[in-house]
Amino acid sequence: MERLAIYPGSFDPVTNGHIDIIERGLGIFDKIIVAILINPSKQSLFTVEERLDMLREYFKDNPRVSMDSFDGLTVNFAKLKNAQAILRGMRGISDFEYEFQLALMNRRLERDVQSVFLMTGLRWFFTSSSIIKEAARFNGDISGMVPEFVEARLKEKYHTKNF
Repeated sequence: MERLAIYPGSFDPVTNGHIDIIERGLGIFDKIIVAILINPSKQSLFTVEERLDMLREYFKDNPRVSMDSFDGLTVNFAKLKNAQAILRGMRGISDFEYEFQLALMNRRLERDVQSVFLMTGLRWFFTSSSIIKEAARFNGDISGMVPEFVEARLKEKYHTKNF
């Protein structure tokens, strides 16, 4: 039986921390679906399609990683895709309480879908899409925190010079 996980998130934009979780997750799962949650109440810098395009660009040579988007409950999407697990990354104790509550609710809603947590690699412990966007907005050096083409897309979005 193929071991399939859903890795949900906003990925606005995808960071090297996200990529680290996906690549390490492939050591556990046969395939991972990176799933962008469509959240109309959240203001995103990139459209869903732009975020999917960036993910596709990075993983274009890896048939074990696919991308999708969804609205509604992650656990329902996982069940729809016949995934056995929801993969989540945690940066620290501040993420733990929220992730723990989500995992318990997901378990209550669908007992056959497990939650699997990977600690973020030490290199990426301080990074988040929000912090990276804030740095990029004010011409901060974000090289090495996101793939080069994502850095270029951020420059394009913010219309900055001398980035």
